[in-house]
Amino acid sequence: MRFPRLCVLFVAVLGLTPLTRAENLGTIGPTYPIAEKSLLEVIMARLRAKEASGELKKLEQEARDRAAFAVNNPKPVSGLRRAEAPRTFYFDPSFTLHTNVVDERGAVLFPAGTRKNPLEVVSLSKHLLFFDARDPRQVARARELIDHYQGKVKPILVGGSYMDLMKRWNKQVFYDQDGTLVRKFGITAVPAIVSQEGQRLRIDEVPAK
Repeated sequence: MRFPRLCVLFVAVLGLTPLTRAENLGTIGPTYPIAEKSLLEVIMARLRAKEASGELKKLEQEARDRAAFAVNNPKPVSGLRRAEAPRTFYFDPSFTLHTNVVDERGAVLFPAGTRKNPLEVVSLSKHLLFFDARDPRQVARARELIDHYQGKVKPILVGGSYMDLMKRWNKQVFYDQDGTLVRKFGITAVPAIVSQEGQRLRIDEVPAK
């Protein structure tokens, strides 16, 4: 019968099992304690050394200077050129609703597809003047336009330091971050001044004298 033979095989396997357990084979060569410093300890030691030498204070000051420069001198708007010839064009700020505008009860105030012009509700109270403060001729032209419109102008830079200009003019100066407005209006050359004319915006690119 096969049963006794299977039993013998099973017992043989069990008999071999103790041979597979881990055994202490002794020491195979010299051993040493782990003496490597942690990464944090290394970093802290270097920082303390830089602090003692004054290098850390210098690095902190350089970081503050870089941050201050970046704030005072934003990245110039790309793709613009200096206006060489007058150009006048118009921008219609009207927009179309893509979804319904509802009140707190869910009642539809303005259905999707409604076309609205913001100038029907709010007028442009000041002219918007875009120019590059890195160009002295544009700065001079901007000053002329501000005086011409008796100060009813909002200066908006596309390059240069708005902080320096605010100190010189003692007047609030804005910055068109990432060129959001000039691209929306289609302005390609500066100085350019935006004015309201009826229910649309008139844009004049005016050369600097």
